[in-house]
Amino acid sequence: MLVIMKREEFDSLADEALFHACFKPLILEYKKRMAQENSTMEKVHFYKELTSGQKALFVFHIYYDHAIESVIEFYWWSAYFIAQPKIWSAIKTGLQFFGEGTMYQLLEETESVLKRYSGPSSLEKFVVNREDLNNNKELSKSIQPLYSKFNEIANLTIKRISDFIRFNHEYFVKIMD
Repeated sequence: MLVIMKREEFDSLADEALFHACFKPLILEYKKRMAQENSTMEKVHFYKELTSGQKALFVFHIYYDHAIESVIEFYWWSAYFIAQPKIWSAIKTGLQFFGEGTMYQLLEETESVLKRYSGPSSLEKFVVNREDLNNNKELSKSIQPLYSKFNEIANLTIKRISDFIRFNHEYFVKIMD
């Protein structure tokens, strides 16, 4: 499921554009499959078809796209993925795959804060809602700096991932000359 790209295009893409170009075909295929059959089995099958690099990119990009929107979305989506330990672990493992320790550490801190405030350990126990930060000022004070840091380091994370893609394109792209 490698992205097919001409060498000239690959070499000319800026970091964020490369980050998105390697993700877009994956998410489109994923959405197409989920429209046909939205099942856990189909999700697992799709994920198994990806290279290790694509897996790392896919899970982080999904998280990033949601979490970057606002402090409320950062809080909610972090809690949602933490409530799914396999997915949360895959996001963190993906960051390690890219050698991205700064963002990894931030996710560890986020997990620690959410657990301190009785964050969900499974989807069955998921009662997090987007109003929580308005209703719990202590929680809000703990999450706000994490979101600020997320915003500060996100571009560097994207740059590091894009650099990884450039030097290890065989995980992501089939170059056509």
